[in-house]
Amino acid sequence: MFKLRDTRTSLIALGVGVSVAIMGAFSHAEPLGLGETATEEQIAGWDIDIRPDGKGLPEGRGTIEAGEALYEERCATCHGLFGEGEGRWPVLAGGQGTLKDERPTKTVGSYWPYASTLYDYIRRAMPFTAPRSLSDQQVYDVTAYVLYLNEIVEEDFVLTKESLAGIEMPNKDNFFVDPRPDVKNTRCMDKCADPKKLMIAGTLKGITPVGHFVEGADAPAASHDAQMEKEREEEKLRKAHITGEALSTQHKVKAASLSELALAGKATYEGACKVCHGSGLTGSPKVGDSDAWSARIKKGMPQLLDHAIHGFSGDTGVMPPKGGRVDLSDKQVEQAVAYMVESSQ
Repeated sequence: MFKLRDTRTSLIALGVGVSVAIMGAFSHAEPLGLGETATEEQIAGWDIDIRPDGKGLPEGRGTIEAGEALYEERCATCHGLFGEGEGRWPVLAGGQGTLKDERPTKTVGSYWPYASTLYDYIRRAMPFTAPRSLSDQQVYDVTAYVLYLNEIVEEDFVLTKESLAGIEMPNKDNFFVDPRPDVKNTRCMDKCADPKKLMIAGTLKGITPVGHFVEGADAPAASHDAQMEKEREEEKLRKAHITGEALSTQHKVKAASLSELALAGKATYEGACKVCHGSGLTGSPKVGDSDAWSARIKKGMPQLLDHAIHGFSGDTGVMPPKGGRVDLSDKQVEQAVAYMVESSQ
């Protein structure tokens, strides 16, 4: 018995020795000649996550007053003036006491466990039309205001990396590690679906799927272009049935008939404007919809350009300055407007 234990120990020691030798050989192996060593600057560009203890937060100082003005300018179009949400856009405030309801309202105040997640997400993904366009200081301001909307901080609260890490969210204690044995996903290793046989009609390239925001959307494929178009047509039919108005046929102008100014604006439209004007979100006139554009076009290009550059709020929707892309030049905006107008006549 003791001899067997000694033999087993020897085998383990031998195995460890071989492993160490193999690892040593790999560590001294010649480079494979693939890629290049990441620089400190490149690593810093990716290392932007914020931990619950506040590690990763940049220096900054946010106030409720500054956050309110910025929120109304860049966030209220989708999330509502008081965080109530517009249309199907996410509700940010309220919802306390609803988590046990059949349809709970999951907001920053009622559901989120950490305040650090709020800062992290806003900095990564907001505003929807221009992610990563906010400075660290602006993110502090907006984060402070959203916390204030949820009555988590007082009106005179100043948000810093130290004070944010110390905030305890109302629902923090209701998050825990699920102990059930059947909640661990396992990788498909047998009879897996063949990706080459999967058929996707198409999506808005590089943009978060938005089909489910269309009023009346009820299908799991609502993020695909074909399904989105179907939902829009159903919505038009529904409204026409109520109002008794006749539906008109949309006409699109071929790209060959566009002016040089409009052709130059196509790239800006694809990268900055399509997310709203390609889907009709937040009341935006959809490119190619002549009915939606006709009244606007009659007012003339100077007014259209002024609204696009400086912003506009009307009965049908809100246009933030430059669509939220303040990094665009006035010339780029003019080109994009020309592209949308000429493609919608």
